[in-house]
Amino acid sequence: MASTSTSDTVRETIADAQAMGAKMLRVRMPFVAELRNYSPAKLKSDLIAGATLTLVSIPQAIGFALILDLPPQPVVVSVIIGGFVGALFFSSRHHVFGPTSSISLIMAATILAQSAPLHIPPLRLAVMMAFLIGAIQLLAGLLNFGEITKFISRSVVVAYSTGIGLLLIASQLHNVLGFDSGPAQSFVTNVFKAAVAGLHGAVSVWGLVVGGLTLVLFYLLRRLRPHWPEALIGLALMAGAAKLVSIFHPDLPLRLVRDEGALGRVLPVFEGLHWNGLEFDALPALFTTAVAISILGMLEAAAITKSLAAKSGQHIEPNQELVGMGAANIACALFGAVPGSSSFARSAVNYQSGAATQLSSMLSSGIVLAVLLFITPVFNYIPVAALAAHLIRVGVKMINWRQIRVCCLSTRSDAAVFALTLTAALLLKLDTAIYVGIGVALALFLQKTSMPLLVEYTFNDSGNLTELTDTAKRPNPFISIIHVEGELFFGAADLFQEQVRRQAEDQNIRVFILRMKNARHLDASTVMALENLHDYLKGTDRFLLISGISEEVRAVLERSGLMAQIGAGNVFPAETNPTVSTKRALERATELLQTKQAEIRIFYDRPQKA
Repeated sequence: MASTSTSDTVRETIADAQAMGAKMLRVRMPFVAELRNYSPAKLKSDLIAGATLTLVSIPQAIGFALILDLPPQPVVVSVIIGGFVGALFFSSRHHVFGPTSSISLIMAATILAQSAPLHIPPLRLAVMMAFLIGAIQLLAGLLNFGEITKFISRSVVVAYSTGIGLLLIASQLHNVLGFDSGPAQSFVTNVFKAAVAGLHGAVSVWGLVVGGLTLVLFYLLRRLRPHWPEALIGLALMAGAAKLVSIFHPDLPLRLVRDEGALGRVLPVFEGLHWNGLEFDALPALFTTAVAISILGMLEAAAITKSLAAKSGQHIEPNQELVGMGAANIACALFGAVPGSSSFARSAVNYQSGAATQLSSMLSSGIVLAVLLFITPVFNYIPVAALAAHLIRVGVKMINWRQIRVCCLSTRSDAAVFALTLTAALLLKLDTAIYVGIGVALALFLQKTSMPLLVEYTFNDSGNLTELTDTAKRPNPFISIIHVEGELFFGAADLFQEQVRRQAEDQNIRVFILRMKNARHLDASTVMALENLHDYLKGTDRFLLISGISEEVRAVLERSGLMAQIGAGNVFPAETNPTVSTKRALERATELLQTKQAEIRIFYDRPQKA
């Protein structure tokens, strides 16, 4: 018998391993399915979105290169290669991969701290980090770790996207107002600096004029030609105007994209991985940071794709997003580029520009490459204030007032989660804001589900159950039936034990029947609480019976040994008729009391308010 059981276990283990292996090998490219119903109209939408996305991607890449203190080429290559490869695997049509501010800031700190001690050039460290992050994310996606993102509250996502919108607006104020803001700051700091600059007359009139004209141009194009790509046309017109003005007034104090770091021709070259012993020795020092960035990327991808899916109505597969980011980061490492993640700003631009499929991101990679090879000088003439105005407009559109209203008015828990997440996004780092939001949402959920309340019931003259409101009329019972319903996990165990123990203080009650028909998910904490209750009652010569247990609960009681302590004759499994097991428990209680009649008290969970 033991040999048969062992062989069955081995076969089940092999079958599980084969199923897991088959699932890992089923790496899909959702983009291929989009091609089946592809049309010229979708191609037009993807071309427009890809071109518009290009106008935002290159200036951002220049900024991230400044943060990383690296040449712009490896950052731009991350946009080209990472954006293309990631789109091949993403399930979201609007998800865009590339270097981001949060990843760049973490990478900059790591490079600064590790480059000198490890004697490795900064760019090589960045490439190593890209490979490590990609490997971790790819493995997590193949193992279905992306499913845990389903437990992220919608209030967290709405607050995070709102915070990103406000941060995007605040981060571009200095570009529109024309003063030097220095390194990236928090929302409050950016707004404060803008206010101080205005009070001290440090505002550039030219920046305000260009930003205002850009917004007016966007508005007119949207009103007069709603089907035209107003962002693409507007920025192109502003670049052309800036080029003409610079010819006649070369000394005009107007910041252009070329002033942030002139772009030269960049052609991605496959470099492969050529690590020596020294770089392998550095892997342990980089691994912890790589794990942190991988987790941050997973959370950011979940927040971004859920936010965009709520607007587009598209179904998202979290594991596919993880696989896509992992493959993109590995590709970046093979081409000597820096790592990337999910870009909220560029994903929002991609969606708002009307992208129809993942091809828009791939086309954007191609357009970026073409721009760098052939028309870089033209692109360098886009005014920074015009680009900032466009990003401010994107930030405003990311604030969904209807969803904010729903989050704030639905329940107090949702309102608290939204407020705390938004506050953290505005005052702390973005990765910290996600952790705060998820932590608060889980804490409030656990608090809500771990507060069982018991209400005393009795039989009325008609034989029906009613709530006993007047304790002075309470009969003198020998048996108590406590109806247990809900999740009996570790968070509810102590309160469950405390409230039942409080009833057990009444020494007139000789037998307690726990009716656990609707109790679910017992764990070790609940088993220990039941064990303590059983020991307490046994020490006072009283009895504990359990009725209506499911197969799941029975298995937990048997494996933990609690079934043997209570006695199999005192535990009654659920039957087709939901009252039969409780009737059997009452018969057993009568036997234990050696009496044929007993007063009965019924305790039932009071419904909790949301």
